[in-house]
Amino acid sequence: MQGLMQDYPLTIVAIFDRAEKLFPDKSVITSTATGILERSYAEWADRTRRLGGVLNTLGVSKDGRVATFGWNTSNHLELYFAAPNTGRILHTLNIRLFAEQLTYIANHAEDEVVFVDRSLTGLLWPLLDTFVTVRHVIVMDDGRGEVPDSAPHGIQIHDYEVLLAAEQPVGFHVEDEWRAASMCYTSGTTGNPKGVVYSHRSTYLHTMGALMADGLGARETDRIMPVVPMFHANAWGLAHAGVAAGADLVLPGPDMSPTALATLIETQRVTIAAGVPTIWMGVLPELKGRDISALRTIPCGGSAVPRALSEAYREQTGMPILQAWGMTETSPVISVAHVKSTLANATEDERADMRATIGRPIFGSEIRVVDPVTLEPVPADRKTQGELQAAGGWVAKSYYNDDRSPESFTEDGWLRTGDVATTDEHGYARIVDRTKDVVKSGGEWISTVELENEIMAHPKVAEAAVIGIPHPRWDERPLACVVAKEGEEVSKAEILSFLEGKIAKWWMPDDVVFVDEVPKTSVGKFSKRTLREKFQGYVLPTA
Repeated sequence: MQGLMQDYPLTIVAIFDRAEKLFPDKSVITSTATGILERSYAEWADRTRRLGGVLNTLGVSKDGRVATFGWNTSNHLELYFAAPNTGRILHTLNIRLFAEQLTYIANHAEDEVVFVDRSLTGLLWPLLDTFVTVRHVIVMDDGRGEVPDSAPHGIQIHDYEVLLAAEQPVGFHVEDEWRAASMCYTSGTTGNPKGVVYSHRSTYLHTMGALMADGLGARETDRIMPVVPMFHANAWGLAHAGVAAGADLVLPGPDMSPTALATLIETQRVTIAAGVPTIWMGVLPELKGRDISALRTIPCGGSAVPRALSEAYREQTGMPILQAWGMTETSPVISVAHVKSTLANATEDERADMRATIGRPIFGSEIRVVDPVTLEPVPADRKTQGELQAAGGWVAKSYYNDDRSPESFTEDGWLRTGDVATTDEHGYARIVDRTKDVVKSGGEWISTVELENEIMAHPKVAEAAVIGIPHPRWDERPLACVVAKEGEEVSKAEILSFLEGKIAKWWMPDDVVFVDEVPKTSVGKFSKRTLREKFQGYVLPTA
């Protein structure tokens, strides 16, 4: 017997229609080079429909890839909806990738048009000569930079506002919820970046996950500030979730400085602010003395949140950081570290420990920690390590036009995340390390993540990253690369003494070096690869 429910397509069109009809008076606020730009949802929706007409007029093909090269702005939000809602595919280009990677990505995706913020034309223009399929470049005026007069290969240059003004609003209609809606490439830490293609259905389901109280909990009364870039993993779903909920959106534009972000949180009465740990390390001292009473949660992800950072926020603001976890391949949010009500009687130290995990999967998704060969679950004892794998309605099943797909997925269809993790009896998973970053010493694994967290708890330490250095007897041993806080001096002896009793003796770093900064990837994570290259050939001191 079949159910008798309607066949209601789960599409991004439905998200857009809801916002346009129910929340015309809510706002999309952008911080620009010339001040705050505020547009109502009604104005934003009209512009988005006109943008759909622009894509038609430019002759973008039925499945054409519409690339963006921009900051978090209301214009970018228009593209988030106009491209998929006209049957095209939004493709966000990461402005912080190397030139060769951007060339590979644009050509592999076969982008037809690129929308670029004026302040970023200087980065984009040298690449245009390497783009094979791009026919149009549309410049969005964000108040800075000069637009070149010409482009190679007959690529046509257009002004965004001029194109919008010449169009009438168009209707949006997508019937097939499985149709591709957008695509994003992994950051390519090993080999070429891999393309992940999101469907309307997966985006709709991920939006519902972000709206859940046990997800990111977005709601109509919120003023949401996604600090996480819109060019990275769907802005963690907050752009779609904010529109679906009818929340006000506060978009920081190009100024991502700690002072600018703290000012926006205060003056715009932000309730949800989401970004990577390195962002929140810089913002914390800027929040002192400000009225941030509207702020109710600080989702953080992209890399492991140091417990010391989360607790520093709890001490100063009254709220710890909310750790969320995911990947480009998981849309991206798949688990959140809310503390279960059954653990309400736990000590504050135990609760802090729970908040430092990646939490439990959001309803609609699954994670498991298994032996990577047998796929048997490891004991839930918080000690036994295994491979973290993911599955669900918004998890990729393969990569776009890429023969590396089989090695990234199990025979039963789960995504191999590349993370080493443990789990406990409460269902909380803890990432021990990335498979490629773990230090293999004498046949045993040392978690660089846990070592870094302990080192960054030192009151004089700003950042710390640990890498493995070849060792003639033990295969590898840990080297700690430490950044001291501004105005502070700290020694190797102080670091090692601080670690005593906090970690196993054989985990103790063989050496500590001090660096001006820990290099970052294009999405703000610590770049262990860069550190390994820098310290290639480094000789550890002998005992």
